Amino acid sequence: MKINNIGYLLKEGVRGIFLHGFMSFAAVVVTVACLLIVGSFSILVYNVNILVDRLDKTNEVMAYIDEGLSVAEAKQVQTRINLLDNVYKAEFKTREQALEEFVADHEGDSAFSGVQAEDLRHRVVVTLEDNALMEQTVKELYEIEGVVNITASYALAEGFSTLQNVLQIASMVIIAVLLLVSLLIISNTVKMAMYDRKDEIAIMKMVGATNGFIRLPFVVQGFLLGMLGAGLAFGLEWLLYDFLVARIAELDTLRMFQFVPFQQLLVPMVCTFGAAGLFVGVVGSWTSIRKFMNASAK
Repeated sequence: MKINNIGYLLKEGVRGIFLHGFMSFAAVVVTVACLLIVGSFSILVYNVNILVDRLDKTNEVMAYIDEGLSVAEAKQVQTRINLLDNVYKAEFKTREQALEEFVADHEGDSAFSGVQAEDLRHRVVVTLEDNALMEQTVKELYEIEGVVNITASYALAEGFSTLQNVLQIASMVIIAVLLLVSLLIISNTVKMAMYDRKDEIAIMKMVGATNGFIRLPFVVQGFLLGMLGAGLAFGLEWLLYDFLVARIAELDTLRMFQFVPFQQLLVPMVCTFGAAGLFVGVVGSWTSIRKFMNASAK
């Protein structure tokens, strides 16, 4: 494409934006609002997934070792547990270590004052890679010789898994709806510009202009609207995220909620906002153009 053609397309695209200034403004505002919500929800889901993965690592499976095995033999059981596919970490604890923890947990309770190390078993504290596979992994643990009993919190694991699934499904639905709203607004803006210029388009057809030449300025108009909305939304998202993270850090003195710095999300967020702006702008304008050209051809 020639340089002067690019200049013409940009000029006509900008002209189309100002031709219906209010509708263009509305299109950009709605796009910014939708992309802000989409971006905020995406970041929230990302941070919640990290939090859930962190909490997952605290949901441990306890494998108790046959009391007839020596420490060396019990450690061999730990080695075999570490070889299982879904095991992230397996930490061996002797009877004596288990007793220390037991006493600390029941300090001041006279009912357990007589418990001795010999009353307890060696155990292996198992952290899983994926708690959704806990039941399957527990079955594999029972197949290892020397493991006589296992305690596992299935309900907690299912709760974490359900939370992640609900958030992912909700985010996909919300993102799809908001992108559709932005697409329709930009589509209507471009459609109004085309109706205002229908006489001009008819003359261009009469002098032999191709459909592609007629369509491109409107595609550029939609592209500019989409990218303008995406750029503004990205800047506001960055400012809003940093502000909220700073405020939460001030209130969360126990550091229970740790959010990823926005700089770590910079590249994926630029790609997400850019792709969304491109999609709603180009697809929205192209849809309007196709319908208009088909209607005018009849």
